[in-house]
Amino acid sequence: MFLTKKHLSRRTVLKGAGVSIALPLLDAMIPAHTALANTAAAPQSRLGFVYIPHGAVEKFWVPKNTGKDFEFSRILKPLEEVRDYVTLITNIRNKSGERQNPPHGITEQAWLTCQDPQMNPWGPQAGISIDQMAAKQIGQDTPIASLELCGEPGGATSYRGPNQSLPLEGNPRKVFYGMFGPGDSNADRLARLQATGSLLDYAMEASKSLNRQLGAADRALVSDYLESVREVEGRVSKLMAKADSLGNLPDAPVGTPDDFTELVDVQFEMIALAFQTGQTRIATMRMIKEASMRTFPSVNVDEAFHPLSHHGEDADKQEKLARVQTYQIDRLAGFAKRLAAIKEGERNILDTTIFMYGSNLGNSDLHNCSQLPVLLLGKGGNLKGNQHISAPADTPLANVLLTVAQRANVNLEKFGDATGTFSEA
Repeated sequence: MFLTKKHLSRRTVLKGAGVSIALPLLDAMIPAHTALANTAAAPQSRLGFVYIPHGAVEKFWVPKNTGKDFEFSRILKPLEEVRDYVTLITNIRNKSGERQNPPHGITEQAWLTCQDPQMNPWGPQAGISIDQMAAKQIGQDTPIASLELCGEPGGATSYRGPNQSLPLEGNPRKVFYGMFGPGDSNADRLARLQATGSLLDYAMEASKSLNRQLGAADRALVSDYLESVREVEGRVSKLMAKADSLGNLPDAPVGTPDDFTELVDVQFEMIALAFQTGQTRIATMRMIKEASMRTFPSVNVDEAFHPLSHHGEDADKQEKLARVQTYQIDRLAGFAKRLAAIKEGERNILDTTIFMYGSNLGNSDLHNCSQLPVLLLGKGGNLKGNQHISAPADTPLANVLLTVAQRANVNLEKFGDATGTFSEA
């Protein structure tokens, strides 16, 4: 793609009364007569991780065939529409998570560190999760070095060092204000929101001024983007108003599927907006926590998730688990389609993104860390996609993490117990 007019800075924002709204990549941000790939506006690799608890029922997760054009299994079926962006890897094991005393005690912590926090000797990079290693190298030139979100509070998946966890933010209102209202207190932002109904109202005059510098295609893109932000703001407000009205609830199985689904989807939308506007290049999302007592009436599962995960090979319980695990993949599929719909020059965001989706348990009834569900989403780092890679038995999870980090241009030669990197057919 080549342009002939004067270009805007990639860091151009809309400002108004303390509100600062980053913009997506516009044609006007590309210098005249210059290929996009040769400019500072060129899309950079993005790296993300989505964690689910309690593994996956193997017979419903692993496809029957390997290689390209594999047949999607029951649980993976919602991703078939974006199969060109899916790389499934099986036969993965994470030995560092196998000391389950107490059960689930280190399951989340060992997923992105590939180290037992109590058993491994500490070295210069000991205990640091792969997302934070990436944040140190490719996250320092963005406003937010890394973004850590969740659907349920508690626990952690990201670590800056030995037992130095990063909190997972489960309140989308805080995430939204953090992205679109920097420089003021939350009380100030809330006051503005209550006064105007939308933080965007403070930036509308700036958008009118900007539009005078843009071509028709860019004006349409900015308009669509701002409408997306306004829609998310409205969804967040409704969610939080509902949560505020409930007050403090006792610690019991949670059965509000519509609200929870909306919460997870909004959190994914926050990542999409952050990637689109260059706010961050590193994101981690823990959809549901380990030992969760959540129920899923929307897929006819009224038993709490954690007790259900101890299925004892009972066919009825495995069937219910498969429904929950398909529901989780359905949330990921919606996110994938959203990223694929966001254009950047001649590509879309999913073309420059690698998201690893998975769990640190295989068979949840046994609490084992072998045959882990591992799925890569996106074509960042020249991933080919549309493949099921059957790795050698017990291939370390660290091999996958090392591979995706290197594909995202992180300078890293060793990680955890990695024995190498994987290759595609």
